[in-house]
Amino acid sequence: MHSVEQFRDLQREVTAWRRYLHENPELDFQVHNTARFVTEKLASFGINHIETGIAETGIVALIQGQGGDGPTIGLRADMDALPILEASNKPWSSKVPGKMHACGHDGHTAMLLGAAKYLAKTRNFKGCVALIFQPAEEVELPSGGLKMVREGIMDRFSISKVFGMHNAPGTEVGTFSICDGPIMASQDDFDIVVKGRGGHAAKPHETIDPVVIAAQIIVGLQTLVSRNTNPIDSLVISVTKLNAANAYNIIADHVEMAGTVRTHVPDLRDFAERQIMAAAQGIAHGFGADIEFKYRRSVPVTFNHTQETNLAIRAARSLVGSASVVENIKPRMGAEDFAYMLEARPGAMIFIGNGPSAGVHNPAYDFNDEALPYGIGYWVSLVETLLAA
Repeated sequence: MHSVEQFRDLQREVTAWRRYLHENPELDFQVHNTARFVTEKLASFGINHIETGIAETGIVALIQGQGGDGPTIGLRADMDALPILEASNKPWSSKVPGKMHACGHDGHTAMLLGAAKYLAKTRNFKGCVALIFQPAEEVELPSGGLKMVREGIMDRFSISKVFGMHNAPGTEVGTFSICDGPIMASQDDFDIVVKGRGGHAAKPHETIDPVVIAAQIIVGLQTLVSRNTNPIDSLVISVTKLNAANAYNIIADHVEMAGTVRTHVPDLRDFAERQIMAAAQGIAHGFGADIEFKYRRSVPVTFNHTQETNLAIRAARSLVGSASVVENIKPRMGAEDFAYMLEARPGAMIFIGNGPSAGVHNPAYDFNDEALPYGIGYWVSLVETLLAA
């Protein structure tokens, strides 16, 4: 059993790593400097099995325990930043205009590096730990998580279970939260082109106005959620893009629309794909117009497996006590590409408190360095719980 105080000695060093990563953000698969930094740190810990270039810039490093034979468990951290101009005003703010670690992946990477240093020194477990440093979590189709799975990391490194951790703004530092089953939503994207007949804005009767039709479609799509699905099930359909003419006095020939679908229920992805097209087509035909429709399945539901969720709860409790671990949080509607790894192997995602920070994907966001020893401690506790020597 560990206490957070055992990991305070690492906090200053890991904080320096985290702030270096924050100052030097990189996007999607192009995390070359970040991957180099991670690889050099892992080697300095005495880890001699480090494989790079997975999914372009991903890394998997193996630490063998001293307790004898046993399974291999995977611990995953994401490394990429976001294309956002930082407004945190911290001394360690991004040095790269238009790029920042607005989701805390710098903290995720630093915590796993801290755990790697501790585990490589103590090796108080049996079996093996696979440290998974993943690029391009913020990318869709294919994301870094999907590419790493497709490139066979689970079989290649004999990973039997896999675990992830994400910071949670607005929850107290030193707390953890999790739930069994769906914990984050799937994400799909759709594009609709409404094809009408353009003309002069002063003569709408001579046109088939795609703007008015698009407005009707936007309203109509909301009834798919409010009147066609069980209100207990979570489904969000959001139209997020709308593009028509570029002049005040023109009714365009067509309108381009796009949006996103989020749900915790896999069957509702089928419903959304089918019904969005049917509703948009029906409304357009009613006005004498037509549509083009595309639907892309992106990230699946992030689904925590029961046994592994219970193991994660045990590990968190052993570190911070039962009162600081919430076991049944409501699932979130954000998406997370760790879902692909949970489709490939049983495992669990847990949230770690980030305190009263700005929300993720916000220009004012910053990872809370006070959370670092808790994250390091969780990883160590999890390994020694699962792979007890």
